[in-house]
Amino acid sequence: MAIPLLQKTLVGAYILRKHLAGQRRYPLALMLEPLFRCNLACAGCGKIDYPDEILNQRLSTEQCLGAVDECGAPVVSIAGGEPLLHKDMPEIVRGIVARRKFVYLCTNALLMEKKIDQFQPNRFFIWSVHLDGDEQMHDRSVCQSGVYQRAVAAIRLAKARGFRVNINCTLFNDASPDRVARFFDSVKELGIDGITVSPGYAYERAPQQQHFLTRSTTKQLFRDILRQGKGGRNWPFSQSGLFLDFLAGNQTYHCTPWGNPTRTVFGWQRPCYLLGEGYVGTFRELMEETDWDAYGTGHYEKCANCMVHSGYEATAVMDTMKRPLTAFKVALHGVRTRGGMAPDIALERQRPAEYVHTRQVAIKVAEIRGRKAAPEA
Repeated sequence: MAIPLLQKTLVGAYILRKHLAGQRRYPLALMLEPLFRCNLACAGCGKIDYPDEILNQRLSTEQCLGAVDECGAPVVSIAGGEPLLHKDMPEIVRGIVARRKFVYLCTNALLMEKKIDQFQPNRFFIWSVHLDGDEQMHDRSVCQSGVYQRAVAAIRLAKARGFRVNINCTLFNDASPDRVARFFDSVKELGIDGITVSPGYAYERAPQQQHFLTRSTTKQLFRDILRQGKGGRNWPFSQSGLFLDFLAGNQTYHCTPWGNPTRTVFGWQRPCYLLGEGYVGTFRELMEETDWDAYGTGHYEKCANCMVHSGYEATAVMDTMKRPLTAFKVALHGVRTRGGMAPDIALERQRPAEYVHTRQVAIKVAEIRGRKAAPEA
């Protein structure tokens, strides 16, 4: 796997300290969304249809760094929206790097060449460029032609400048295993440092629900892809081997939503990055007052088909610590892509979905309008 030794060492030491302290729930990666506005309108994204009052909101540098300190996770993934639209992003990244946290700046790369001089190569900083397949696949996914070529040019520039560069790839139900395998071969030739891959999940805010994968189609898709890459060993995945093994249907895992807590312009989002079922003001409130057992596959209807890394990567990392021999075998031999699959989670007792997002948006808009009206009053 393409995770640097320094990152493995520091994250492993962090997990060991938590384990020795007897802490059951703790974060591994902070999902930081300092804004929702974007310069693309991707088919699978539900962020840009917020009212302008919310799209105009930004977390300040102080709020972003405060969230990093409050959470304490060793990894910070800055998403959005498009983070490079935030004028203070270079300062935010410098502040996180100064704290010796690994920061992944997720970007569609449209502004990357323009902004790259504002950032410096560092072993704690990684560009994470969004690429959902080859040129045709990606441009169709982002609903705009020419984006793939601009992203590839930005990747080449960043590598020439000495930066670490990953790609993050989301696969949908129209993905061809042969084509995805060829795409992974092609980005490897670009000299990228890692690939983060995840199945698309039909969260309620996504505008085009028909393109998402079920759990059964996810497992078969990843088996068919990984089979062409020696069980995944041919490609530099920046993920745990057991998470890939889970995607291929070889592990029965439950979600660990607190492993990747999310801070947005709304506050700390419960329960996870993809579901906004309510917000609280502090990380402590999120961890201590969320009914975690009410969420996840088998517990909640909205989670039925989810196999996304933001929920399950933490589960796989914890399992790696518990079963290092199993993880070593997967790393050595690759992910098994034939034979029977592990039993899936039963859905008979899941509670029905609740639809609370519209109310949360209305509350936030009223709050913003109230703040604007206060000085006038």
